[in-house]
Amino acid sequence: MSAPRRWLIANLLAQIAFGLLALTLCLPSMQEWGAIFQADQAAVQLTFSAYVVAYGGLQLVYGPLSDRHGRKQILLLGLALAGLGSLLAALAPGLGSLTAARFLQGAGAAATMVIGRAMVQDQFDGAERTRLMAYIGMVLGLCPPLATVVGGQLHVRLGWQSNFVVLTALSALMFIAAWRGLPGGKTVQPSTDSHWLRVLAQSYARLAREPAFLLYIAILSLSTATFYCFLAGAPIVLRSYGVGPDGVGWYIMCIPMAYIVGNFLTSRWVQARGERHVMRVGQGFALCGLALLLALGFAGLQTPLAFSLPLILLGLGHGLLVPPSISGTVGLIPALAGTAAAAAGLVQQLMGAVGGYTVGLVSHNGSVNLGLLMLGFTLGALAAQLVLHRSPRVL
Repeated sequence: MSAPRRWLIANLLAQIAFGLLALTLCLPSMQEWGAIFQADQAAVQLTFSAYVVAYGGLQLVYGPLSDRHGRKQILLLGLALAGLGSLLAALAPGLGSLTAARFLQGAGAAATMVIGRAMVQDQFDGAERTRLMAYIGMVLGLCPPLATVVGGQLHVRLGWQSNFVVLTALSALMFIAAWRGLPGGKTVQPSTDSHWLRVLAQSYARLAREPAFLLYIAILSLSTATFYCFLAGAPIVLRSYGVGPDGVGWYIMCIPMAYIVGNFLTSRWVQARGERHVMRVGQGFALCGLALLLALGFAGLQTPLAFSLPLILLGLGHGLLVPPSISGTVGLIPALAGTAAAAAGLVQQLMGAVGGYTVGLVSHNGSVNLGLLMLGFTLGALAAQLVLHRSPRVL
């Protein structure tokens, strides 16, 4: 592979990972924002949910805009917004202004995910595209643990604002990398098509009439809510065990690292055993992990390892469950695969925001309440999966 091709791949991987990095870098600081801003935990969790809602919702806008006006131009706009949001967050005098800044940050970062993936589709095909998608999955799996470790160290040494200063600098770096290193702006759809909104609405309506699509979306979104519930709640639970911001990332990495392993196993098992079997095994692992977490919690074993180690099974289960669910979502109507991916991304992020927000509604002096919240979302995903696999009317 030529050097320019390798730089293009590295550039696209960095762009796609930026949004998740911006989401997770400040997670360790959230356990102290309540005291810093003299606010309750529900208000603190809104900073998380605001980012996720904007990050998911704006993907529906950036995709069609990039089709009509070119990928690169819209990506640069998104990076500029993300940089502005990061700067405003670093300067925020209160929790309300921090929440607004996080919303703006998420609104900009949404462009990096959806346009990065679109550019992969534009620039690569065949086995090379499949291989690059595998790299993307690995990078996204590594982002949360690495970001929380780095974010915790920055918080302790330089203060919580330092995370947003770093993100401001990274936004500028990603802007320069996109401007200088990504191909310029051919459009996919003619910009003279004045009825693109109507076509888009018809596409989403067509997907909404597919029961299987809705069930796949339910599985994906409820699984995402489970994971975001963990991301938002883990720093609070770990604080009750005496783990500060500089140690949070080491325990949070249990699910993402296991998720990478689950993705690898899926790539090996799915052809031999089928998607349904892999999904059933994945859901089984997820339930076993949460059951073990709750059993240890109710037994009074309240330690960081008793909290994090059982969730390795949850991460492994999601690594088996999510890829076939995504494949099912975009594969039902191949002509609407892009629209299906955008809809799935939106609903996933919205449910993730709900999962993150519910964390602030209950106390977390230990792991039990968080485990029960995660179990509730997981049981919802299980119910959708049972209907999907047992009813011939939705297949």
